[in-house]
Amino acid sequence: MMKKRVPDWLNSSIWSSSAQDERLQRFTPKPSEECPRPEIPNRDPILDPPVVAPPEEPAVREEDREDVVESNSSSVSAEDISRQVQLLAELSKKVVNMKELRRLACQGIPDGAAIRPTVWKLLLGYLPANRELWVTELAKKRSQYALFKEELLVNPSEITRKLDKSDAIAINEAKSERSGVLPRSEITHGEHPLSLGKSSVWNQFFQDTEIIEQIDRDVKRTHPDMNFFCGDTPFAKSNQESLRLILIIFAKLNPGIRYVQGMNEVLAPLFYVFRNDPEVENAASAEADSFFCFVELLSGFRDHFCQQLDNSVVGIRSTITKLSQLLKEHDEELWRHLEITTRINPQFYAFRWITLLLTQEFNFADSLHIWDTLLSDPEGPQETLLRICCAMLILIRRRLLAGDFTSNLKLLQHYPTTNISHLLYVADKLRVRSS
Repeated sequence: MMKKRVPDWLNSSIWSSSAQDERLQRFTPKPSEECPRPEIPNRDPILDPPVVAPPEEPAVREEDREDVVESNSSSVSAEDISRQVQLLAELSKKVVNMKELRRLACQGIPDGAAIRPTVWKLLLGYLPANRELWVTELAKKRSQYALFKEELLVNPSEITRKLDKSDAIAINEAKSERSGVLPRSEITHGEHPLSLGKSSVWNQFFQDTEIIEQIDRDVKRTHPDMNFFCGDTPFAKSNQESLRLILIIFAKLNPGIRYVQGMNEVLAPLFYVFRNDPEVENAASAEADSFFCFVELLSGFRDHFCQQLDNSVVGIRSTITKLSQLLKEHDEELWRHLEITTRINPQFYAFRWITLLLTQEFNFADSLHIWDTLLSDPEGPQETLLRICCAMLILIRRRLLAGDFTSNLKLLQHYPTTNISHLLYVADKLRVRSS
């Protein structure tokens, strides 16, 4: 049987960069004690990948630590300008044509246009297509989030205090009947801090504490190379607190999943984009907007975070198997070399790629470009994500075919700098070849 090969143009040298690419040096994070590196989410049922030492990282100069998106502003192509004009024209319509918006956005949203926040909200269904409804819908959602914070972030002692206060009137009325007896507020079993009852607010509080501590640790690890997320400035601390509150509220509202390590990395791009909205009111409401968009985005991937579903048809193992099958369909020679010859389990690299939506494989600016495409696909982000992951393998096939287990695993766990536009082009070609 003939082995399926891929066209030579996929591996043209014009699309690849050397290990010393300027962008790699510019955006490689420098570990620090205050902001440790992000970790791969831990899951007992998933095989732990062998530890492979990463290549030596160049130091990041202080003057290079700028907001990542600004790095691309100096090279705006005519194509970007044209797409920016088309996107602005579409957003100015009374009713946005979502099909056309998706077509334009999937090619990448120009960074200088400052329209990515609005486009993402539309693509995620947070904003309706009818512009006349935007003000009403935003006010309703933001008010709802404020209510979530008020109800879900209350310390149990506050609840007890309010209950005691409401009982004060009844106690005062009973004073005359209790001559010589000091009045005493009665605390029910469910309201006592030592209560183990499932309905006890204190029992739930202590259960939440462990999750909140994990969230705190992970938030501090979020993009340690960016001043936006990490640092001692009031702005960075405010952003960290917003991430923390969003994840806590999500965990409380979703007891079946709660919080899983790595969710902070999925939330970060959303909050970054919305917090940098040029509209002051929108930027101030970035926390609320990010929460609802995070919920919507995770709705298509939530089963990947549920450990009980790891081995089901909707779990992370099944999704990784789909990626393996996709590679076999488009490049059987490479699939055979990776999984049979070198025996590299796809879980060793694909688990992080898929669960974190490629946020750890590329610099932040490129991740936003990839997300433009992920969110634009009418089929949903998961199928697009798998095609991009497959394209990532195909684009480095020559190095993989020449490598052994150790070198290939190092390459896959520390994916080299690549041309993102070409990567997305190849991923789109895979869709055509599959149809």
